[in-house]
Amino acid sequence: MFDKLVGNRPIKTVLRRLLIQKRVPNALLFAGADGVGKRRFALRLAKAFVCQNPKDAEACDACANCRRANNFTLPKADDRDAFRKVIFSEHPDIGTVTPYNKNILVDAIRDLETEANFRPFEATARFFIVDEADKMNDAASNALLKTLEEPPAASHIFLVSSRPDALLPTIRSRCQTLRFAPIAASEIENYLSNDKKFAPEDAALLARLSGGRLGYALGTDLEKFRAARAAMLKVLESILIKENRGELLRVGEEINDAKNKDDFETKLDILQTLIHDLWTVRNEADANILVNVDLETDLKKLAARAESRRLAAWLSEIEILREQLAFNLNRKIAIDALFMQMAG
Repeated sequence: MFDKLVGNRPIKTVLRRLLIQKRVPNALLFAGADGVGKRRFALRLAKAFVCQNPKDAEACDACANCRRANNFTLPKADDRDAFRKVIFSEHPDIGTVTPYNKNILVDAIRDLETEANFRPFEATARFFIVDEADKMNDAASNALLKTLEEPPAASHIFLVSSRPDALLPTIRSRCQTLRFAPIAASEIENYLSNDKKFAPEDAALLARLSGGRLGYALGTDLEKFRAARAAMLKVLESILIKENRGELLRVGEEINDAKNKDDFETKLDILQTLIHDLWTVRNEADANILVNVDLETDLKKLAARAESRRLAAWLSEIEILREQLAFNLNRKIAIDALFMQMAG
């Protein structure tokens, strides 16, 4: 049932209406930020057609068919040949196409075209979910367009994308688009606390960190996050309280250590969020937009030593650094320069 999914009530209303009226389009585009639940909604819609015990046209999510539809065995990341085909769940009428090395292979889309023309094995229709559809190249896009132009009556294609504008306009024009909004922090917090049994303080922090993306909240390693945040908090303390440039260089060295190189941009994100929280506290803005709610006491101490203009300048410097990272910038030099600029 759609009620088990978190957020996006208007989308639930639309999908229920389509199911009750038996007017589910052959092509749907589920568009919205990563982690807001687009694929879950697409799969739940498909399960309504295979469910053994539907209620008000919705899937029960408990019968054998619903459980089979949930189970996908994805191939190993280096198994290119496996990504050339539609990957079916344990139910033979629900399949998915997923990217290989950041690209959807044209062979997979051609296989989708073939499979879409087969009659359903068990259900009243077949369903194909194309994950990260914006990662189709021109050949794959044109192959999909051919299928969308003459869609088989008993098949439905659901495109899932966080960058719908990257799709060919001709593909978008042949799909009914469902636009997903970020999920309210309160809904994510309630879900984490009540359904996933997170500790209240962890649920509150993850809900604020998520930016409305349930997938991000569920996928965040809080222990690792708090360790990285402690390092970034030390940067701010070294600048605003201790005025210790040596400590800044030490942290910069640690960030660029070989074992930490993959976390560079994550730590930059954390630093940016901490600075934004300082700006919020400094300007007595709405406390509900504070992300690091568990650090409010520390943030108040730091904010008392930071001028709003200085904080705004720091945020601008971080944005400039982000842009420069696209040009293979030496990260060690870049982070040291950033810290020195922040220290003034």
